[in-house]
Amino acid sequence: MAAYYSIDSVSALVAPAQEIVLSAVPEELVTIRDLIRWGASRFQAAGLCFGHGTDNAFDEARLLLAHALHLPFDFPADYLDARLTASERAVVAALFAERSESRKPAAYLTGEAWFAGLPFTVDERVLVPRSPLAEWIERGFSPWLEPDGVRRVLDLCTGSGCIAIACAVHFDNAEVDAAELSPEALEVACANVARHGLDDWVHLFHSDLYAALPESRYQLIISNPPYVSGAELQSLPAEYRHEPEIGLLAAKEGLEVAVRILARAADFLSDDGILVIEVGNSEALLADCFPQVPFTWLEFERGGHGVLLLEAAQVKTYQPVFARALN
Repeated sequence: MAAYYSIDSVSALVAPAQEIVLSAVPEELVTIRDLIRWGASRFQAAGLCFGHGTDNAFDEARLLLAHALHLPFDFPADYLDARLTASERAVVAALFAERSESRKPAAYLTGEAWFAGLPFTVDERVLVPRSPLAEWIERGFSPWLEPDGVRRVLDLCTGSGCIAIACAVHFDNAEVDAAELSPEALEVACANVARHGLDDWVHLFHSDLYAALPESRYQLIISNPPYVSGAELQSLPAEYRHEPEIGLLAAKEGLEVAVRILARAADFLSDDGILVIEVGNSEALLADCFPQVPFTWLEFERGGHGVLLLEAAQVKTYQPVFARALN
């Protein structure tokens, strides 16, 4: 389990340890503004990678400081000149040090990440929510779907449950089935379903993709499956090594799980449904492997790539092609 830092937890530190932490903070750094700047400089000097909730050192330092001080990330600008107490400086410094030295993503240190405007409990049993799919979930996948008319959604490889829960929130009338192979990840997903009060709307299944699902038809099948090749995994920054490999690594140059989803989707999609799969950097390889398939590659206003969309008729037409690729 991750070690979470807060003002409450730092009070349990023995005095000598607290003095060591404080000694690392120059005495002239006394305000929130000072600590954020100092943290950002430390992160830059350490060569940290940002991509698990923030994309730069300044926002990373602000995020961690806000968590340590029990403040929202977007706290008022007036707070920047507020002076910190000794215990507050200690807990902020400890959190900054842990981020720099361990290379753990900030979400594992705070125990929380945001996705599609919603907070999620996370730890090292699940990937940190960061998929660009959030943008299209918020938009209801219009014009392909009428959000108010969506009744059934299937989320494959649900992990923390963030996609399934976001779909249940943004599609007001939809029940969501969510499948996950990892029992450990399902524990986190279950906690998040309860956190958002969606036990009657989101149904979790311990399932290898479609294997243990009930017979049903869905207007949206959505997935952020593992799609990282072995070679790419080895080249990822240290932050990604803290995430569960089962959520990242896929055989056949990163395409195995995505192709398995494609090969059986026609059996679960309603006639007016769509299939949406994130494949990230495997986009070009997938397109090369199936040049005859008219994938729609979604565009993003907030950044992102590698997300395909197929309509139900297309999925059915090319199902034999995907099935042959599994052999």
